Amino acid sequence: MIWLTWRQFRAAAAMMFAALAALAAVLALTGPGLSDDYASGIAACTTESGGCSNYVQRFFHDNQASFLAVTAIVLLLPALIGLFWGAPLITRELEAGTHRLVWNQSITRTRWLTVKLALTGLAAMTAAGLGSLAVTWWAGPIDKAAAGNSPGFPRLGPLVFDARGIVPIGYAAFAFALGVTIGMLVRRTLPAMAITLVVFVAVQIAMPLLARPHLLPPTRSAIQLTDSKIDLIGIRHPGGPLNLSLEKQVPSDTGAWVLSSRIVDASGKTVAGGIIPVSTSSGPCAPRPAGQEPEPRPGQSGHPMLPCLVELGRLGYRQQLTYHASSRFWTFQWYETAIYTALSLGLSGFCFWWLRRRLS
Repeated sequence: MIWLTWRQFRAAAAMMFAALAALAAVLALTGPGLSDDYASGIAACTTESGGCSNYVQRFFHDNQASFLAVTAIVLLLPALIGLFWGAPLITRELEAGTHRLVWNQSITRTRWLTVKLALTGLAAMTAAGLGSLAVTWWAGPIDKAAAGNSPGFPRLGPLVFDARGIVPIGYAAFAFALGVTIGMLVRRTLPAMAITLVVFVAVQIAMPLLARPHLLPPTRSAIQLTDSKIDLIGIRHPGGPLNLSLEKQVPSDTGAWVLSSRIVDASGKTVAGGIIPVSTSSGPCAPRPAGQEPEPRPGQSGHPMLPCLVELGRLGYRQQLTYHASSRFWTFQWYETAIYTALSLGLSGFCFWWLRRRLS
Protein backbone atom coordinates (compact mmCIF):
# COMPACT_ATOMS: atom_id res chain seq x y z
CA MET A 1 0.00 0.00 0.00
CA ILE A 2 2.86 2.37 0.77
CA TRP A 3 4.48 1.56 -2.58
CA LEU A 4 1.21 2.19 -4.44
CA THR A 5 0.63 5.50 -2.66
CA TRP A 6 4.18 6.59 -3.43
CA ARG A 7 3.75 5.68 -7.11
CA GLN A 8 0.61 7.83 -7.29
CA PHE A 9 2.16 10.73 -5.41
CA ARG A 10 5.79 10.81 -6.57
CA ALA A 11 5.30 13.12 -9.59
CA ALA A 12 3.60 15.85 -7.54
CA ALA A 13 6.16 15.44 -4.75
CA ALA A 14 9.07 15.68 -7.18
CA MET A 15 7.72 18.92 -8.66
CA MET A 16 7.15 20.48 -5.26
CA PHE A 17 10.53 19.63 -3.80
CA ALA A 18 12.32 20.63 -7.01
CA ALA A 19 10.72 24.06 -6.74
CA LEU A 20 11.71 24.29 -3.07
CA ALA A 21 15.27 23.28 -3.92
CA ALA A 22 15.46 26.06 -6.50
CA LEU A 23 14.09 28.55 -3.98
CA ALA A 24 16.57 27.38 -1.33
CA ALA A 25 19.45 27.79 -3.77
CA VAL A 26 18.48 31.37 -4.56
CA LEU A 27 18.06 32.22 -0.88
CA ALA A 28 21.36 30.59 0.06
CA LEU A 29 23.21 32.62 -2.57
CA THR A 30 21.67 35.99 -1.68
CA GLY A 31 21.05 35.62 2.06
CA PRO A 32 24.58 36.13 3.43
CA GLY A 33 25.10 39.27 1.32
CA LEU A 34 21.78 40.70 2.47
CA SER A 35 22.63 40.07 6.10
CA ASP A 36 26.09 41.60 5.74
CA ASP A 37 24.69 44.72 4.06
CA TYR A 38 22.21 45.25 6.88
CA ALA A 39 24.78 44.65 9.63
CA SER A 40 27.35 46.99 8.08
CA GLY A 41 24.71 49.66 7.48
CA ILE A 42 23.50 49.52 11.07
CA ALA A 43 27.07 49.67 12.38
CA ALA A 44 27.75 52.76 10.27
CA CYS A 45 24.56 54.65 11.04
CA THR A 46 24.83 54.26 14.82
CA THR A 47 27.67 56.78 14.77
CA GLU A 48 25.61 59.38 12.89
CA SER A 49 23.70 62.11 14.71
CA GLY A 50 20.39 61.29 13.06
CA GLY A 51 20.46 57.61 14.07
CA CYS A 52 19.47 54.70 11.86
CA SER A 53 15.86 55.50 10.97
CA ASN A 54 16.69 56.81 7.51
CA TYR A 55 18.96 53.87 6.73
CA VAL A 56 16.37 51.34 7.92
CA GLN A 57 13.68 52.88 5.72
CA ARG A 58 16.01 52.98 2.73
CA PHE A 59 17.11 49.37 3.26
CA PHE A 60 13.50 48.19 3.43
CA HIS A 61 12.41 50.08 0.33
CA ASP A 62 15.39 48.73 -1.62
CA ASN A 63 14.43 45.16 -0.74
CA GLN A 64 10.65 45.49 -0.56
CA ALA A 65 9.96 43.64 -3.82
CA SER A 66 12.00 40.62 -2.72
CA PHE A 67 10.40 40.76 0.74
CA LEU A 68 6.90 40.62 -0.73
CA ALA A 69 7.83 37.93 -3.28
CA VAL A 70 9.23 35.38 -0.81
CA THR A 71 6.40 36.13 1.62
CA ALA A 72 3.82 35.46 -1.09
CA ILE A 73 5.48 32.12 -1.90
CA VAL A 74 5.14 30.88 1.67
CA LEU A 75 1.58 32.21 1.94
CA LEU A 76 0.54 30.39 -1.25
CA LEU A 77 2.29 27.11 -0.43
CA PRO A 78 -0.32 25.71 2.03
CA ALA A 79 -3.15 26.71 -0.29
CA LEU A 80 -1.48 24.90 -3.21
CA ILE A 81 -1.00 21.83 -1.04
CA GLY A 82 -4.67 21.79 -0.16
CA LEU A 83 -5.71 22.28 -3.77
CA PHE A 84 -3.41 19.87 -5.58
CA TRP A 85 -2.48 17.34 -2.92
CA GLY A 86 -5.44 17.25 -0.54
CA ALA A 87 -8.57 17.66 -2.64
CA PRO A 88 -7.68 15.14 -5.40
CA LEU A 89 -6.12 12.54 -3.07
CA ILE A 90 -9.34 10.60 -2.36
CA THR A 91 -11.63 12.26 -4.89
CA ARG A 92 -9.88 10.89 -7.96
CA GLU A 93 -10.06 7.37 -6.45
CA LEU A 94 -13.78 7.78 -5.87
CA GLU A 95 -14.38 9.17 -9.35
CA ALA A 96 -12.45 6.34 -11.03
CA GLY A 97 -13.75 3.61 -8.70
CA THR A 98 -10.26 2.29 -8.02
CA HIS A 99 -10.85 2.37 -4.27
CA ARG A 100 -13.06 -0.73 -4.56
CA LEU A 101 -10.26 -2.64 -6.29
CA VAL A 102 -7.87 -1.84 -3.45
CA TRP A 103 -10.39 -2.80 -0.78
CA ASN A 104 -10.85 -6.21 -2.45
CA GLN A 105 -7.11 -6.94 -2.25
CA SER A 106 -7.07 -7.62 1.51
CA ILE A 107 -6.45 -3.92 2.20
CA THR A 108 -8.83 -2.53 4.82
CA ARG A 109 -10.40 0.88 4.47
CA THR A 110 -8.64 2.15 7.57
CA ARG A 111 -5.22 1.05 6.36
CA TRP A 112 -5.89 2.50 2.92
CA LEU A 113 -6.76 5.92 4.30
CA THR A 114 -4.05 5.86 7.00
CA VAL A 115 -1.26 5.32 4.50
CA LYS A 116 -2.55 8.00 2.15
CA LEU A 117 -3.00 10.58 4.89
CA ALA A 118 0.26 9.80 6.67
CA LEU A 119 2.55 9.68 3.64
CA THR A 120 1.13 12.66 1.78
CA GLY A 121 0.37 14.68 4.91
CA LEU A 122 3.91 14.35 6.27
CA ALA A 123 5.30 15.35 2.88
CA ALA A 124 3.03 18.40 2.86
CA MET A 125 4.13 19.50 6.33
CA THR A 126 7.79 18.92 5.44
CA ALA A 127 7.50 21.01 2.28
CA ALA A 128 5.81 23.89 4.09
CA GLY A 129 8.30 23.73 6.97
CA LEU A 130 11.35 23.76 4.72
CA GLY A 131 10.03 26.67 2.66
CA SER A 132 9.05 28.70 5.71
CA LEU A 133 12.27 28.16 7.64
CA ALA A 134 14.41 29.03 4.60
CA VAL A 135 12.45 32.26 4.03
CA THR A 136 12.49 33.11 7.75
CA TRP A 137 16.29 32.85 7.79
CA TRP A 138 16.73 34.83 4.57
CA ALA A 139 14.27 37.60 5.41
CA GLY A 140 15.52 38.23 8.95
CA PRO A 141 17.25 41.57 8.16
CA ILE A 142 14.33 42.80 6.04
CA ASP A 143 11.83 41.82 8.74
CA LYS A 144 13.74 43.95 11.25
CA ALA A 145 13.66 46.91 8.89
CA ALA A 146 10.01 46.30 7.95
CA ALA A 147 8.89 46.37 11.59
CA GLY A 148 10.18 49.91 12.08
CA ASN A 149 9.12 51.19 8.69
CA SER A 150 6.03 53.36 8.18
CA PRO A 151 3.63 51.78 7.36
CA GLY A 152 5.20 48.93 9.26
CA PHE A 153 4.94 45.17 8.92
CA PRO A 154 4.99 43.90 12.54
CA ARG A 155 6.11 40.33 13.18
CA LEU A 156 2.70 39.42 14.59
CA GLY A 157 0.80 41.10 11.77
CA PRO A 158 -1.16 39.11 9.16
CA LEU A 159 1.47 39.32 6.41
CA VAL A 160 4.77 38.51 8.14
CA PHE A 161 3.49 36.18 10.86
CA ASP A 162 1.69 33.88 8.42
CA ALA A 163 4.85 33.34 6.35
CA ARG A 164 7.47 32.90 9.07
CA GLY A 165 8.45 30.37 11.71
CA ILE A 166 6.60 27.10 12.20
CA VAL A 167 3.01 28.18 11.69
CA PRO A 168 3.00 27.44 7.90
CA ILE A 169 3.46 23.78 8.88
CA GLY A 170 0.13 23.94 10.69
CA TYR A 171 -1.44 25.76 7.75
CA ALA A 172 -0.24 23.05 5.35
CA ALA A 173 -1.56 20.25 7.57
CA PHE A 174 -4.93 21.96 7.84
CA ALA A 175 -5.16 22.74 4.11
CA PHE A 176 -4.29 19.15 3.25
CA ALA A 177 -6.80 17.65 5.70
CA LEU A 178 -9.43 20.14 4.58
CA GLY A 179 -8.93 19.18 0.93
CA VAL A 180 -9.18 15.47 1.72
CA THR A 181 -12.34 15.98 3.77
CA ILE A 182 -14.10 18.10 1.17
CA GLY A 183 -13.04 15.67 -1.55
CA MET A 184 -14.61 12.76 0.31
CA LEU A 185 -17.84 14.70 0.79
CA VAL A 186 -18.13 16.19 -2.71
CA ARG A 187 -16.62 13.26 -4.72
CA ARG A 188 -15.80 15.54 -7.65
CA THR A 189 -12.27 16.85 -8.09
CA LEU A 190 -12.82 20.32 -9.54
CA PRO A 191 -15.68 21.30 -7.18
CA ALA A 192 -13.66 19.94 -4.25
CA MET A 193 -10.66 22.05 -5.22
CA ALA A 194 -12.80 25.18 -5.54
CA ILE A 195 -14.52 24.66 -2.18
CA THR A 196 -11.20 23.88 -0.50
CA LEU A 197 -9.74 27.15 -1.73
CA VAL A 198 -12.73 29.21 -0.60
CA VAL A 199 -12.88 27.65 2.88
CA PHE A 200 -9.12 27.83 3.42
CA VAL A 201 -8.92 31.50 2.41
CA ALA A 202 -11.88 32.31 4.68
CA VAL A 203 -10.19 30.63 7.65
CA GLN A 204 -6.89 32.39 6.91
CA ILE A 205 -8.66 35.76 6.87
CA ALA A 206 -10.65 35.04 10.02
CA MET A 207 -7.68 33.87 12.10
CA PRO A 208 -5.69 37.16 12.27
CA LEU A 209 -8.83 39.29 12.43
CA LEU A 210 -10.92 37.36 14.96
CA ALA A 211 -8.83 34.75 16.77
CA ARG A 212 -5.16 35.74 16.94
CA PRO A 213 -5.66 39.06 18.79
CA HIS A 214 -7.31 37.13 21.63
CA LEU A 215 -4.84 34.26 22.03
CA LEU A 216 -3.29 36.30 24.85
CA PRO A 217 -4.59 39.41 26.64
CA PRO A 218 -3.25 42.48 24.80
CA THR A 219 -1.19 45.20 26.45
CA ARG A 220 -2.78 48.63 26.92
CA SER A 221 -0.86 51.83 27.52
CA ALA A 222 -1.54 55.57 27.46
CA ILE A 223 1.10 57.69 25.72
CA GLN A 224 1.54 61.43 25.89
CA LEU A 225 0.84 63.36 22.70
CA THR A 226 4.14 64.41 21.17
CA ASP A 227 5.14 65.80 17.81
CA SER A 228 7.01 62.58 16.97
CA LYS A 229 3.72 60.65 17.12
CA ILE A 230 1.70 63.03 14.95
CA ASP A 231 0.89 61.80 11.48
CA LEU A 232 -1.51 64.64 10.63
CA ILE A 233 -2.71 67.74 12.46
CA GLY A 234 -5.15 70.26 11.09
CA ILE A 235 -8.17 72.51 11.52
CA ARG A 236 -11.19 71.80 9.32
CA HIS A 237 -12.40 75.39 9.33
CA PRO A 238 -11.21 78.65 11.01
CA GLY A 239 -11.92 78.54 14.72
CA GLY A 240 -13.14 74.93 14.51
CA PRO A 241 -11.98 71.94 16.54
CA LEU A 242 -8.54 70.42 16.20
CA ASN A 243 -8.19 67.25 14.10
CA LEU A 244 -5.34 64.89 15.08
CA SER A 245 -4.16 61.70 13.38
CA LEU A 246 -1.44 59.75 15.19
CA GLU A 247 1.02 57.08 14.10
CA LYS A 248 0.10 53.54 15.16
CA GLN A 249 3.43 52.56 16.66
CA VAL A 250 4.64 51.77 20.17
CA PRO A 251 7.66 53.98 20.96
CA SER A 252 9.49 51.33 22.97
CA ASP A 253 8.68 48.46 20.57
CA THR A 254 8.54 49.41 16.90
CA GLY A 255 7.77 45.79 15.97
CA ALA A 256 4.67 45.56 18.16
CA TRP A 257 1.35 44.58 16.57
CA VAL A 258 -0.95 47.52 17.30
CA LEU A 259 -4.60 46.41 17.46
CA SER A 260 -6.07 49.85 18.08
CA SER A 261 -4.92 53.43 18.49
CA ARG A 262 -7.25 56.14 19.73
CA ILE A 263 -7.20 59.50 21.45
CA VAL A 264 -8.84 59.62 24.87
CA ASP A 265 -9.65 62.51 27.16
CA ALA A 266 -8.91 62.88 30.85
CA SER A 267 -11.84 60.61 31.77
CA GLY A 268 -10.71 57.86 29.40
CA LYS A 269 -13.47 58.40 26.82
CA THR A 270 -12.58 58.03 23.15
CA VAL A 271 -12.36 61.22 21.12
CA ALA A 272 -14.43 60.35 18.06
CA GLY A 273 -12.58 60.76 14.78
CA GLY A 274 -9.59 62.38 16.49
CA ILE A 275 -11.52 65.67 16.64
CA ILE A 276 -10.57 67.42 19.88
CA PRO A 277 -12.96 70.16 21.08
CA VAL A 278 -10.31 72.75 21.87
CA SER A 279 -10.34 76.39 20.81
CA THR A 280 -8.33 77.13 17.66
CA SER A 281 -9.39 80.76 17.38
CA SER A 282 -7.20 81.82 20.31
CA GLY A 283 -4.84 80.30 22.81
CA PRO A 284 -2.02 77.76 22.31
CA CYS A 285 -3.82 75.84 19.53
CA ALA A 286 -4.58 78.89 17.40
CA PRO A 287 -2.60 78.95 14.11
CA ARG A 288 0.17 81.52 14.06
CA PRO A 289 1.30 83.50 11.07
CA ALA A 290 4.48 82.32 9.40
CA GLY A 291 7.57 83.46 11.24
CA GLN A 292 5.77 83.96 14.55
CA GLU A 293 6.09 80.43 15.93
CA PRO A 294 7.44 80.36 19.50
CA GLU A 295 11.01 79.29 20.03
CA PRO A 296 11.29 75.80 21.50
CA ARG A 297 12.68 75.49 24.99
CA PRO A 298 15.85 73.45 25.61
CA GLY A 299 15.23 69.74 25.16
CA GLN A 300 11.97 70.29 23.26
CA SER A 301 11.13 69.78 19.60
CA GLY A 302 10.69 72.73 17.31
CA HIS A 303 7.28 71.63 16.00
CA PRO A 304 5.09 74.74 15.48
CA MET A 305 2.19 73.07 17.30
CA LEU A 306 4.28 72.22 20.36
CA PRO A 307 2.43 74.71 22.64
CA CYS A 308 -0.85 73.16 21.55
CA LEU A 309 0.38 69.66 22.36
CA VAL A 310 1.52 70.84 25.79
CA GLU A 311 -1.94 72.29 26.36
CA LEU A 312 -3.63 69.07 25.25
CA GLY A 313 -1.45 67.14 27.68
CA ARG A 314 -2.43 69.52 30.46
CA LEU A 315 -6.10 68.91 29.62
CA GLY A 316 -5.55 65.16 29.94
CA TYR A 317 -5.64 64.05 26.32
CA ARG A 318 -3.57 60.92 25.59
CA GLN A 319 -3.05 58.32 22.92
CA GLN A 320 -4.44 54.95 24.02
CA LEU A 321 -2.68 51.97 22.40
CA THR A 322 -3.76 48.34 22.51
CA TYR A 323 -1.07 46.01 21.20
CA HIS A 324 0.82 42.75 21.38
CA ALA A 325 4.56 43.06 21.96
CA SER A 326 6.92 41.64 19.35
CA SER A 327 8.43 39.38 22.05
CA ARG A 328 5.25 37.28 21.88
CA PHE A 329 6.06 36.11 18.34
CA TRP A 330 7.08 32.54 19.18
CA THR A 331 4.38 32.13 21.82
CA PHE A 332 1.75 33.01 19.21
CA GLN A 333 3.51 30.74 16.69
CA TRP A 334 3.17 27.73 18.97
CA TYR A 335 -0.42 28.57 19.95
CA GLU A 336 -1.59 29.00 16.39
CA THR A 337 0.27 25.93 15.14
CA ALA A 338 -1.41 23.91 17.89
CA ILE A 339 -4.83 25.22 16.84
CA TYR A 340 -4.31 24.27 13.20
CA THR A 341 -2.88 20.89 14.18
CA ALA A 342 -5.96 20.19 16.29
CA LEU A 343 -8.21 21.18 13.38
CA SER A 344 -6.24 18.87 11.08
CA LEU A 345 -6.55 15.94 13.49
CA GLY A 346 -10.27 16.62 13.84
CA LEU A 347 -10.76 16.61 10.07
CA SER A 348 -8.70 13.43 9.76
CA GLY A 349 -10.82 11.74 12.41
CA PHE A 350 -13.95 12.78 10.54
CA CYS A 351 -12.51 11.26 7.36
CA PHE A 352 -12.04 7.88 9.10
CA TRP A 353 -15.59 8.03 10.49
CA TRP A 354 -17.05 8.95 7.11
CA LEU A 355 -15.06 6.22 5.38
CA ARG A 356 -16.32 3.49 7.71
CA ARG A 357 -19.92 4.69 8.09
CA ARG A 358 -20.96 6.46 4.90
CA LEU A 359 -18.54 5.78 2.05
CA SER A 360 -19.02 2.80 -0.22
